[in-house]
Amino acid sequence: MVRLAASYSVIDSHTAGHPTRVILSGLPPLPGRSVAEKRDAFQAAHDHLRASLLHEPAGHAAMVGLVPVASEAAEFGAFFISSYIYLDMCGHGTIGYAKTLAATGAIAPPRESFTLETPAGVVTVGLDWDADGELRGVRIRNVPCRVGIAEATVDVPGIGAVTAGIVYGGMWYAIVDAEKAGIALSAENVTQGLAAGSAIKKALTAFLADAPAAQGGGSAPNVLFYRRESRLHARHMLVLAPNKFDRSPCGTGTSARLALMAHQGEIAEGETYHAENLLGAAFTARIAERRATPMGQEIVPEIAGQAHIVSFATIVKEHGDPLAAGFLCQ
Repeated sequence: MVRLAASYSVIDSHTAGHPTRVILSGLPPLPGRSVAEKRDAFQAAHDHLRASLLHEPAGHAAMVGLVPVASEAAEFGAFFISSYIYLDMCGHGTIGYAKTLAATGAIAPPRESFTLETPAGVVTVGLDWDADGELRGVRIRNVPCRVGIAEATVDVPGIGAVTAGIVYGGMWYAIVDAEKAGIALSAENVTQGLAAGSAIKKALTAFLADAPAAQGGGSAPNVLFYRRESRLHARHMLVLAPNKFDRSPCGTGTSARLALMAHQGEIAEGETYHAENLLGAAFTARIAERRATPMGQEIVPEIAGQAHIVSFATIVKEHGDPLAAGFLCQ
């Protein structure tokens, strides 16, 4: 006999290698009218559930969770949780959520798109079905993206001077040329990339401490390394923490990279950018729209990728389990 303290129905998927855990049941009702307000209510009163559902032994350091909620502004609503922080927007997670909705029958052909309210704003999710009715691809028309600082140079111990573009793509990123930083982007070299990215992130924390909100909000952005394969093709590695990197090319990070390329005149309307991860799986990106705002030029990117279902599961918490709250080794 097993005495259960709680249970949670989840569907796990991966988008180009990075996980999304959609939590379908077991969570308490959340107050608030907007998705951002509901996210904040979850963080204030129920943050222990994030660790319980995403950390070991139920998850791992790289796990990302998605909490579906009702929306007054869009057809669907969701916020994103991770093993370390709350995310305003998550591209790979949105693609994973679309795949989950298709797997449950919540969306089906001939539906071409749906709107999703996230804490960063409302995004439009395009759906590409094959002849058998299977969801083969997802296109995200992301929130507007902009360059905060085109070139920020910091001195990084063990590396030297590193120049990064500080760019908003739904989250803030430091875009760094991996070759110029001496980082080899390969699955066999992840340890070096994690150490270098964490060191750069630490140096940027001090650099951006007094920066206005338009230049990163005074916080350290995650570090997106890229290596050019050709003019419109690059390999990505996003460093999130000393022991965590995005396995996918990163949807919001690719949005930020596209915004920086547009700012520097490296890509034009009608052209497609290919961003691949360390395993060769790719997202594509294009400029859907350009906007002039009081804060400067913005682009609206469209990011396309594919997710795959990994499991339909029920996570249970047994009475007396000393590690039911979850643990995270760093």
